[in-house]
Amino acid sequence: MLTAFVPRETHPGETRVAATPDTVARLIKAGFAVTVESQAGAKALIGDEAFTKAGATVVPDAATGYAGADLVLKLHPPTLDEVGKFKQGSLLISFVWPTRNLDLVKALRAKGVTALAMDAMPRITRAQKMDALSSQANMAGYKAVIMAADHLPKIIPMMTTPSGTIKPAHFVILGAGVAGLQAIATAKRLGAVVEVSDVRPAVKEQVQSLGGKYIEVPLEEGEEMGETKDGYAQEQSEAFLARQRKLVQERIENADAVITTAAIPGRPAPKLVTEEMVKNMRPGSVIVDLAVETGGNCELSVRGEVVVKHGVTLVGTENVPGLVPVPSSEMYARNIWNLISDMIDKEGKFSVNLEDEAISGCTVIHEGKVRHEATLEALGEKGGE
Repeated sequence: MLTAFVPRETHPGETRVAATPDTVARLIKAGFAVTVESQAGAKALIGDEAFTKAGATVVPDAATGYAGADLVLKLHPPTLDEVGKFKQGSLLISFVWPTRNLDLVKALRAKGVTALAMDAMPRITRAQKMDALSSQANMAGYKAVIMAADHLPKIIPMMTTPSGTIKPAHFVILGAGVAGLQAIATAKRLGAVVEVSDVRPAVKEQVQSLGGKYIEVPLEEGEEMGETKDGYAQEQSEAFLARQRKLVQERIENADAVITTAAIPGRPAPKLVTEEMVKNMRPGSVIVDLAVETGGNCELSVRGEVVVKHGVTLVGTENVPGLVPVPSSEMYARNIWNLISDMIDKEGKFSVNLEDEAISGCTVIHEGKVRHEATLEALGEKGGE
């Protein structure tokens, strides 16, 4: 019987956990033993007794759990110290960000660990149920609007009262990926007027279906549509970004709140909001920069801080999904369970099936070899030996 271990996250400020009593029960029903480090779910309001009731064994410390684990289920990449505690030849499922963490990749390979990266899950239809980036982005998009509302010195919906009519708040959302679309939906539910900019014209219909107004940037001859084959935003030329800034500048300067969500996998976040734009915004307006962890979409955002510059509140809060740890943990745990369940065949045998497009796409290391192309390139290796 294989044993899956869920440690308490050690990343500063983290509140989420990689399993819930529901997914623990599913793992046990599938034939796994499950151990959980004591207090692993405390910040997500899941006590040790809830895991025990679901059939897990609660262990007092991480070292004990790692020593007996065939599978390690985490959220953040393990530290090098944690990798040292892994059982030789075990399997890790977590966010890995391998091209940013090459020393970690080397340590995992040396330990014979098979590593599946939730951040490398292919954007294909069958893998949507395992797409942890999307599930967490959904939470971030929702929470960003709530944070903006909290910092605004006005209300969001239009109100008609005996003393007069209050105009609705005007939101501008930059980026219509998963986080942006959820931000549109949330802002509209609260009664805001919403305008949206994205480099991918293909999202126009989605924006409009949620009640947002799409700010369209005309393409010049030879420019691509701004979307990769995997559905991610493509890095755009400076000429395109200049036109985009000019087009959205008037909207931003008249906005009450701006939510920025634009990100490019493996690259710094594009700068979409300049200091000059911020200077011209209304006093008391708010910018929530969801791209702050990869450099930020606003030139003035400060990672991990809420600051006021030129009369505008800039929210650079990190780990926004961690602000709502209950649903964020539930969704991430289901993503992991869905991945594991697809690795169990009809006879109940668990294995890493590299013929499966979803599984092979997120496999960074297997059988002592690095198999993730971008990571191999970052390592400067032609093979995975």
